[in-house]
Amino acid sequence: METAGIENLVLEREALIRIGVFAAVFIVMLVWELLSPKRGLTVSKMQRWTNNIALMIVNSVVLRLLFPAAAIGMAYSVGNMGWGLFNLLDLPFWFEVVSAVLLLDLAIYLQHWMMHALPIMWRLHRVHHADLDIDLTTGSRFHTLEIILSMLIKWLVILLLGPALLAVLIFELLLNGMAMFNHANVALPLGLDRRLRYLLVTPDMHRVHHSVLMRETNSNYGFNLSIWDRAFKTYIDQPQAGHHDMTIGVNEFRDAKQVDRLPGMLALPFVNKA
Repeated sequence: METAGIENLVLEREALIRIGVFAAVFIVMLVWELLSPKRGLTVSKMQRWTNNIALMIVNSVVLRLLFPAAAIGMAYSVGNMGWGLFNLLDLPFWFEVVSAVLLLDLAIYLQHWMMHALPIMWRLHRVHHADLDIDLTTGSRFHTLEIILSMLIKWLVILLLGPALLAVLIFELLLNGMAMFNHANVALPLGLDRRLRYLLVTPDMHRVHHSVLMRETNSNYGFNLSIWDRAFKTYIDQPQAGHHDMTIGVNEFRDAKQVDRLPGMLALPFVNKA
């Protein structure tokens, strides 16, 4: 299929493809969690899931209202105007797609690092970390203001890169799918985990990032590729207390009525604790 045909297909089927992939990954990870959980839960699963999913729905509605064109629409507009790095270079389509996906993934790594490094952004991002357990719903648990800010950053990166629509779609699918995978409460055989994490962020690797210990919280920022943490020296192999005994969450926020209920999650950035 020619490049123009691929781009048109992405525009026409993007929503259907995204919903289909999301549903498929969600079901697979849900069944995996039920059959082979890594850790016992400390909070009511019903309470957490109800409120985490409610926050995800709120965020989806807000994004659709504020950014109806989303990332694909931004890439389409940038391409039509001929802006961005890839629109200035004459590269093979496949090379552009691969390069753009890698650069977008690097941008997400840097954004994630920034969310931890800047106190005002950490206030927003700690809603994600304050979950007292970690499972596949944690992967979509972000404060609405952080979701808006993330979309604005994504738009800026797309404006600078001018990536192909296919690259943006692949990146979005990987980001959403891998967020569910690496937050999932699943047990991977140690040998398989070791091999996978040479390239990908595994559940065991990312679980370290949700530790209450700040040294561990400020590590393993990758969502998809593990290479960035290794390259930028932010990689930690295992949690100090071990995966079964480590404490998940944020030390200052341990009340499930606050951190695992929708009103408390939305108010959390404005609570005056360090």
